[in-house]
Amino acid sequence: MTAKQGGPIRRRLSTEERRDQLLTVGARLFSDSPYDDVWIEQVAEIAGVSRGLLYHYFPTKRDFFAAVVERESERMLRMTAAVPGVPVREQLAASLDTYLEYVQAHAHGFRAFHRADAAGDQAVRRIYQRALGAHELQILAVLAEDPEFGPVARARPDTQLAVRGWLAFTTSVCLEWLRGSDLSREQVRDLCARALLGVLTP
Repeated sequence: MTAKQGGPIRRRLSTEERRDQLLTVGARLFSDSPYDDVWIEQVAEIAGVSRGLLYHYFPTKRDFFAAVVERESERMLRMTAAVPGVPVREQLAASLDTYLEYVQAHAHGFRAFHRADAAGDQAVRRIYQRALGAHELQILAVLAEDPEFGPVARARPDTQLAVRGWLAFTTSVCLEWLRGSDLSREQVRDLCARALLGVLTP
């Protein structure tokens, strides 16, 4: 129907907008179902595009899932980026607030990202592990520069392992929280903050 006939005008999506739309649909499907149970045809149907157009953006299902995982990892890294000069205790609370807000607002993407570790595809798992590694290094760098925690973090041989374990703990807590925990966002934030600070307190 044309605008002259009184029908709505449908704006053509840009390449980036279309790609983002497809990844959003993919995040929802991959969060609800294992990798092998998601079909490219489903994505195309929900997005209202042809299968050929979807393959134009992502040549294979592996490429598509990898792009979903990468988008979520980039979001998380941006949100938890270090703020120079801010003490760890203060920065941790602020970062967790932002992170948990993201987890709530983008629950499908968060779950899809963490499903990547269970994916049978090694290329996808490498993207996931690389993203976790970057997050781990980000936290270690903040700790090393902090006047309170820096000397201890640099001196202890188990600091990196502690941070890695804390990331796994925080992920598990968030996934359980999304399943319907009665805890408020503030309670989850304080729980995760205490877990890291408790391990690193001199």
